[in-house]
This record gives sequence, structure tokens and C-alpha cells, in this order.
Amino acid sequence: MTHTIAYRAAILDSLGDPAELGLENSYRYFEDGMMVVENGRISALGHAPEIMKGLKSGTKIHHYEDALITPGFIDTHIHYPQTGMIASYGDQLLDWLENYTFPAEQKFADPAHAEQVSEIFLNELMRNGTTTALVFGTVHPQSVDAFFSSAEKRNLRMIAGKVLMDRNAPATLTDTPESGYRDSKALIERWHGKGRLHYAVTPRFAPTSSPEQLATAGQLLREYDGLYMHTHLSENRNEIEWVKALFPEQNGYLDVYDHHNLLGQRSVFAHGVHLCDEECHRLAETDSAIAFCPTSNLFLGSGLFNLPQAEQHKIKVGLGTDVGAGTSFSMLQTINEAYKVMQLQGKKLHPFKSFYLATLGGARALQLEQQVGTLEPGSEADFVVLDYNATPLMSYRMQQAKSLEERLFVLMTLGDDRAVKATFAMGETVYNRD
Repeated sequence: MTHTIAYRAAILDSLGDPAELGLENSYRYFEDGMMVVENGRISALGHAPEIMKGLKSGTKIHHYEDALITPGFIDTHIHYPQTGMIASYGDQLLDWLENYTFPAEQKFADPAHAEQVSEIFLNELMRNGTTTALVFGTVHPQSVDAFFSSAEKRNLRMIAGKVLMDRNAPATLTDTPESGYRDSKALIERWHGKGRLHYAVTPRFAPTSSPEQLATAGQLLREYDGLYMHTHLSENRNEIEWVKALFPEQNGYLDVYDHHNLLGQRSVFAHGVHLCDEECHRLAETDSAIAFCPTSNLFLGSGLFNLPQAEQHKIKVGLGTDVGAGTSFSMLQTINEAYKVMQLQGKKLHPFKSFYLATLGGARALQLEQQVGTLEPGSEADFVVLDYNATPLMSYRMQQAKSLEERLFVLMTLGDDRAVKATFAMGETVYNRD
């Protein structure tokens, strides 16, 4: 039996990167729009009066006034085990890992703890309008089992993986090249491609994996089709120096991963704050992607990501909240901080570019643009309803807004989880504020 629902509101999605298409050609907008969802997929999109002519009689219509429908947000880098340590005071990257991250992650040896945090984490994503994420687990296979079980129940398109870490970490958090390979293989065979789930081979970062372990990560990528590779790159200057000391035979941080065959079109590198042009060229050449994580880069004092440099090299870029170093699950707050990162470099981040990065840009970084990231008919109905009157201040400010781009800018500057009225995955409500 066909299950059809129509949604009426202002509707916006991205058609491509404004850096390539120009602002005017980069988006599609319907002031009085309608989107029709049939059996979990979008079947029609356009101006409400036109779409309504073709609606089957009896089709239920949800009308959202003073609201904007956009594709669900896509978070290209986040750590679910760090949910309970968000907002931890006072350290930069390497000390922060030692003092906060590793103690928090040790608790995930307990499957019940992993299950509890998975539920809290996914509730937060849904409350913030994020429908797809690329997610770090811990070194424990049970952390990934718990996460995928929770995501599968909600029918979410999620990507995750077990951390590979065989050195420079507490003994309770290390595996070996052999056990990491074996555990990853079992998880891949259990979860990869099941429903809307995908597996990511996940070495934490170069300093915590031996060359032998990085080689086994490359081996997994060769053995299975469609796997992701998810790690960190050039986040902090001390980290970069440490990598040089650990891998003196390699020509820089990116080359460590390149040497072990970890670059490619499903490889996502978090941060990339301190990249040279040669590294940017190599990322683009291999169709690898960067997750731009502004809230965590500011919070840990790591530096300012150079988005214009990435654009110049035509590198795929998505946005990452990077919770728990990131300070919010909200993609609206993340683009608020991204705007400031650009301002500090004397550059602008236009609202259309911001929403591109949070939706289609993330989908492209994850090679998922055929499935999610737009509202194109045929794609999966993952979308979010944003409330223009979420707070008294936002409501008052919106009364002064004279254009779509101004309304978007208010949303991304003043908006947070309160602005999310409802979140849908495959056409089903996964969060309803009211």
C-alpha cells in the first residue's frame, strides 16, 4: 500500500557548491513550496499550487507556517563516545585526549554503557536536525554494535567504525594490528550495507597506529567494497611535529596515510587545519574529503581552517561538529562558528554556502548525494523543519529580514536545537519538538 504525505512550507535545497556554480545558481527555493513523500522517498517538489493539482485525493497535507524545510543536516565528523565529556575545560588536543577522552572511552568496554550513550547521542542528533553522520566509536567492538543497533532501529543512514589504536594510548584502549583487523572484519560483515548503515575503517590518527596497523587498515579497504576511511589530519601543530618524529621516512602527515593506501573517494579526514598546497593537491587528486570542524578547532585552540584554499584545489568539504571537542550538536551553531573562522581570516561565508556545507556538501564528502543531502525527487526523505519563530529574539529579528539570505543568516547565527521543529528520516518522524 502506498503511503503518501505532502508537506507545505518554504522549501530550500542546494543544487551545488556556490564556489563553482555562483550563488544564484547554487540553490532551489520555493516561498510557498510543497514536497510529496511516498514510501520514504521524495516523489515531487515544487510550488504548492502546482503540486496540489496533481495530488491524489485524500492525500494528507502537513502545513508548516513561518517555517523552512531543508534536507536533513549531515555531520561528517563526530565522536559518539565523547557525548558525556562535551564542555571539558582547559586543554589543547594532546593533553585533552589524555585527560578527558581516554578515560571517557574506557567505559565503552561495557555494552550496557555503550547502548545507553548511543541512545542519548542519537536523540541529540535528531533534536538538532542531523539525519546522517560519520561517527567514531571506541576501540571496543561492542561500542560499534551498540551504535549500529540504535541507528538501525530508527532506520537512519549512518556510518561508523571501531577505532584502531595499537600504541601511544592506555593499555585498556589499545588493540593490535591482528585483533583490530579481525574485529573490524567481523563488524563489517555484520553491519556494512545492512539497511542504511555503512562501515568506516577508523584509525584514530597516525600517532596511535603503528605502520603495521595502518597497513591492515589499507588491507580492509581493499578487501571490501564501499567502505569508508575516517581519521584525523593536521589538527594541531604539536600533533604534526609528533607525526614527523614517529614517521621520519614519510614526507609529512598526509603522506603517512597515503603511503598505507588510505586516501580515496570515501576517505574523510577531520580538520586539515594546517595543510600545504601539495597536500591539498593530493587530497583533491584522490577525491578524498575534509571535515571542517569549526567549534572544536576554536575550542581546542587548534587554528583556522582555510576554506578558500580547499575551494581553490576543489577538495570536497563537509562540516563536522566533532563532539566532544566540538561544543554543540547543532549544525546551525557549527555554521555560526564557521562564519567566524572565515571572518578571522578576512573572508566571508555566505548563508547559501553555509547551508550547502551542512547538507549537499556533506553528502558529496560522503559519496551519498544520490541518496541524501538534497530534496531531489527520488532521493530518500531525510529532512528537517526549521522554525523562524523559535525564540522571541529570532522572531523579532525575522520581522526585519528582507530576503531569503538574510533569514538564513539569522537562522545560522541565532539558531540552535530550539529552531528544529521536526526531523524526518525516510519519511518517518524521528523527532517532533511539539
